[in-house]
Amino acid sequence: MALLPASIRVIVRDWLNANHVLLLDGDDNVLIDSGYVTHADTTLRLVREQLAGRPLPRLINSHCHADHMGGNAAVQRVFGCTLSVPAGEANLIERWDTQALWIDWAGQRAERFAFDAVIRSGDRLRMGGLAWTVLDAPGHDMGAVMFWNADQRILIAGDALWQRGFGVVLPGPGWRERLAAARDTLLRIRALAPAHVIPGHGAVFGDVDTAIATSLARVEGFENDEARLARHAVKVMFSFALMDLGSLDEDSLPDYLATVPVYGEYDQAFLGLGFTGLAEWLVAELLRAGALSRRAGKIVAAWRLRVQSRRRMTDEPGPASRTLRASGAGRRPSVQKKSRASR
Repeated sequence: MALLPASIRVIVRDWLNANHVLLLDGDDNVLIDSGYVTHADTTLRLVREQLAGRPLPRLINSHCHADHMGGNAAVQRVFGCTLSVPAGEANLIERWDTQALWIDWAGQRAERFAFDAVIRSGDRLRMGGLAWTVLDAPGHDMGAVMFWNADQRILIAGDALWQRGFGVVLPGPGWRERLAAARDTLLRIRALAPAHVIPGHGAVFGDVDTAIATSLARVEGFENDEARLARHAVKVMFSFALMDLGSLDEDSLPDYLATVPVYGEYDQAFLGLGFTGLAEWLVAELLRAGALSRRAGKIVAAWRLRVQSRRRMTDEPGPASRTLRASGAGRRPSVQKKSRASR
């Protein structure tokens, strides 16, 4: 795979924080996605390192889930940048709909923020000295967008496509339409034939055909089984929450699940286990998937264990990140491996 242009800096984060894409062009620099609120200080440090004293006048969100927009307010305060969000998310942000944004409803966190403009499919943007077209990317988030540079066939895909999957699609009313939208988005990406995909999570990749085939197979596996989709969504939501919490007393897990609406709703509609049974099932499933471990009566996110181990070995100050540059230089600590329950 050929190298990305030098004006594009991809800061690869983890499964709690979305990747940051910095597009550099003199004083007109753009950041796409700001990560999760609890690691905003790390986000600011990593972005400052790549800006190297340059200003940051623009921040843009690919979509408005907490792992992509949770750091918006901090970035706005520090850099004084304007913020653009997808048009389909604007109303949710204005009224701060914590269910539709998966915040309180899913046990996630974000600092409330205001935006300055919206972006829509078909909009043309100049970023990093390159021409980009905004494309709709519904499915995981029905208001999500991607950014396409036709000249060099680079796609900033958000959570529409990762190397081995895509962002979770929720069950419930409209689930078939959401899966169909995810499928259509994948087929549009395949038709674009990008040379580089910059995903919302994980490393930049070029083998798009394999990635699309993997994701289409996943869509097919869910299309006629809403209960399977619900089980997957519950595991994804709890995996994400545990990455945020770090650890939880295993005995308190049923009580925790009872405080977060998504678990009660999906258990009542699809699983029928009750909170104690749901807790036992989640722990067993996520242990099997390698997404958590047991330690002294606690369940611990495997992601946290890997970060702690890496810090002991490298004295690294924060969550793993990697910057991919045209020169191939830069910090290159290990990128988090995706568990089978990842977001």
